[in-house]
Amino acid sequence: MVQYDLFGEVEQKLTERAEQREAEAAKPKPRPATHAARRRRRGFVSDPHRLAGEVAENVIAAWFSHHGGGRMDIPLGTIAALSFFREPLITDWLLTLEPAQLPQLLREVWGVQWMVRPDLIEVARPLHDWIEEDPTEHELRAVQAVIHTAIYTGLFDLTAQDDPYNRSTTDVLSPLLTALRHKSDKKWRGEYHTPPCVSDLMARILVDTDHGPTIREPALGSGGMLRSVAQQLRERGLNPHDYTWIGNDIDRLSTACAAVNAILWHLGPKTVIWCGDSLATYDAGLTQALAERTAVIEHRNNVVEQARFEHKARHMLQALDRLTSGVAA
Repeated sequence: MVQYDLFGEVEQKLTERAEQREAEAAKPKPRPATHAARRRRRGFVSDPHRLAGEVAENVIAAWFSHHGGGRMDIPLGTIAALSFFREPLITDWLLTLEPAQLPQLLREVWGVQWMVRPDLIEVARPLHDWIEEDPTEHELRAVQAVIHTAIYTGLFDLTAQDDPYNRSTTDVLSPLLTALRHKSDKKWRGEYHTPPCVSDLMARILVDTDHGPTIREPALGSGGMLRSVAQQLRERGLNPHDYTWIGNDIDRLSTACAAVNAILWHLGPKTVIWCGDSLATYDAGLTQALAERTAVIEHRNNVVEQARFEHKARHMLQALDRLTSGVAA
């Protein structure tokens, strides 16, 4: 008769299971999908205008819930800066930044864009001047909340696209700008941005007719009409870079947003945007805008040339130091 050690079997099985659990725990576990990866799995945005509205609504809620204050330029300028990023994977890095690190990041973002399009970034100055004003701790924490909220809501699904057509499906700044304005302020200014469906219809009619080589918008807002026309041109196999884009608005924040959007929508080098009253000084305003555009581009060229000279001078001095140190040895 064979006698089994039941308790011994149980103990052995428990030991084997414990060893198995330890071995499983020692194995490297797959990292959970990052937020950026989860966003990319969602694919095509079926209603970009609705998503842009959600981004605006959530950003405003984040700004005020974190006691950002009554300034419009800070949350608006933050979203404008984020729209310059083209790589969705950068979201995971952005989410790690502390509030104190954000001013330097934003300075670099605007600085890079100034080197490429100084004319438009100068028009957009109302959106980035605040960075040099030593923002408070409360404001920077609110800026951090705005960045996180915009990322989680899906801003980069709209703007972080390589194809200009895909990132021009909507105006992400318009709903934020209009929602930040007080109702009475909008009424006083007469600021009512054209709905995208209306501007798309108008653009379709315009492009189907003899639109000519120049697109003008004397009541620019944040540039929604220009976006619609550019999309219609692309759908017909035409390149917006072959056209001249001229637009102005009486509100500085609106024209600042339009300048950022002109970069985002890749309207091309022949784009002139300025702040001015079309009913009062349209021709004079355009002449001045063209002169200022020429001056700021020339200034950028001088800055680049000076930087190149200093770079060459440093290399020459380093080579001279190596030569003289070799002779001395």
